[in-house]
Amino acid sequence: MSITDLLLIAVGLSMDAFAVSIGKGLSVAKVRPRYALTVGVWFGGFQALMPIVGYYLGTSFADLVQSVDHWIAFVLLGIIGFNMIHESLSKGCERSSDDFSPKAMLPLAVATSIDALAVGVSLAFLKEPIFASAAAIGITTALLSAVGLYIGNIFGCKYKSKAEFMGGAVLILIGIKILVEHTL
Repeated sequence: MSITDLLLIAVGLSMDAFAVSIGKGLSVAKVRPRYALTVGVWFGGFQALMPIVGYYLGTSFADLVQSVDHWIAFVLLGIIGFNMIHESLSKGCERSSDDFSPKAMLPLAVATSIDALAVGVSLAFLKEPIFASAAAIGITTALLSAVGLYIGNIFGCKYKSKAEFMGGAVLILIGIKILVEHTL
């Protein structure tokens, strides 16, 4: 997988956290730097951790599915992508809580990073280096989450569904690329 592919996956995966960060930005009167740091650390940290967990789960049975690993990666990325697109089209603007405590952030961080777990499984099947990939995903998510907080505070819901839609489309396209590369 190229660096461009990895960065596209990182951006695609970060779109859920970006969208939630926009919602968090809507909830506060003024964004403080500590809020941006909080969303960046929580969302980026979990987006980096989950692919590692998925990778080690995937490597435990990668040899059993090596002949169809590209199909599994394609299906997982496709499902995640279509789910993100569906969510972007089906929900309106939701205000989230202005609470940045661990009790509020933990469920959001876990919920927005579940798809990264599945991508980690895909990376295991493709035998990609996990720590560099996880770092790229985590850093990208942290930065985009912090930016999303400010965007939400300034612009509101205008970009939330568009971000989720584009993230889903990117993941689907990467899945198609993986399938094409391994079947031709």
